[in-house]
Amino acid sequence: MIRGAAHVVIAFGAIAFGLMALVLLAAAGRSEAAGPQPVQEVRVGYLSRAVALPPGLSTLQVAPEDDGLQGARLAIADNNTTGRFTGHRFTLAESVLAEDGDVAAGLAALDVPYVVSTLNGEGLDRLLAAAGGGEILIFNAGAADDRFRNRDCRANLLHTLPSRAMLADALGQYLVRKTWKRWVLVTGPSRADALFADAVRRAAGRFGGRIVAEKTWSEQLDIRRTAEAEVPVFTQVAEHDVLIVADELGLFGEYLPYRTWAPRPVAGTQGLVPVAWDASLEQWGALQLQSRFRRQAGRDMTETDYAAWAAIRSIGEAASRSRSSEFAAIAAYIRGDAFEFAGFKGLSLSYRPWDGQLRQPIPLVTARAVVSMSPQEGFLHPQTALDTLGHDRPESECRHD
Repeated sequence: MIRGAAHVVIAFGAIAFGLMALVLLAAAGRSEAAGPQPVQEVRVGYLSRAVALPPGLSTLQVAPEDDGLQGARLAIADNNTTGRFTGHRFTLAESVLAEDGDVAAGLAALDVPYVVSTLNGEGLDRLLAAAGGGEILIFNAGAADDRFRNRDCRANLLHTLPSRAMLADALGQYLVRKTWKRWVLVTGPSRADALFADAVRRAAGRFGGRIVAEKTWSEQLDIRRTAEAEVPVFTQVAEHDVLIVADELGLFGEYLPYRTWAPRPVAGTQGLVPVAWDASLEQWGALQLQSRFRRQAGRDMTETDYAAWAAIRSIGEAASRSRSSEFAAIAAYIRGDAFEFAGFKGLSLSYRPWDGQLRQPIPLVTARAVVSMSPQEGFLHPQTALDTLGHDRPESECRHD
């Protein structure tokens, strides 16, 4: 009975697809009869800059050189698939700068009204200064710093990468739902680690977690050889339910699970990790997106790839819905109440009007599996549960409008 029902569903889907194709062909025929229609070109730019990172402790942690760029290219292809029927053609100008490259010069070379940036916080500061308040819309796909969603926000700046506050809130909700409310927080030496630790403290205050102890990792020993001896001693702390680690560069966090003094789970930047995207996502059509990306890039889609893809898909969706290629119409539609698009995460995605952040569910993943998706059940909001992640309107310091 189940197999037969599946055949019926497949057959119905094939019929529906055939009918859709006939409708599109008929529309194309009518267009040809009326004469060739002008193609509306939408030009998008991609801007990145190489960043020197300290050597990771694992040779498996190697970021691809085209991280983000492949996501942008896939989105352009996706937009042009739809654009064949809507009369739009999307083109991508690419500017990949050296580590010391001039961001302002890179922006000028693009000469486009939409820029997808995978720059870090310092690079994004330079980009915003160069762009000013002109007719340009910048999509931040590389900087998780919460300040860009608060005091350093801009009217022409949108964010497709989740902020650190969103990631920490996603994790905090899950831990509280599991009644793992006593947290030990271990913070690494970098500024990024400190910012993620701040977000964890904020999440504890919002959702009822309690940080019972904090420690800073500053060991200079080669933990690859001494982890079995060092970690148990380091983690002899107050009674707790989970150890949360803030180690964005991966200098030590991977060596904490299964070596702690008490048998406790590890979460945060290692262990159970909140992410924008992961190769283990398969539901809600994500498997189809993953497969297309692998065929194009020959590797898995990263968080930065997904953020760049979401930015350009936003432009494509707005162009299609507004039936325009004009900057003003597309930009207004993206930031309007009617905008939404399917991001393969189970819910429609849209931008918050107060800070330009893309609302999106956050997967909580281990190395090879999705454990859960936040927002968690029971964390309520008067408009959408997605706004329980990150800075809600009453909390936001953004005052660009």
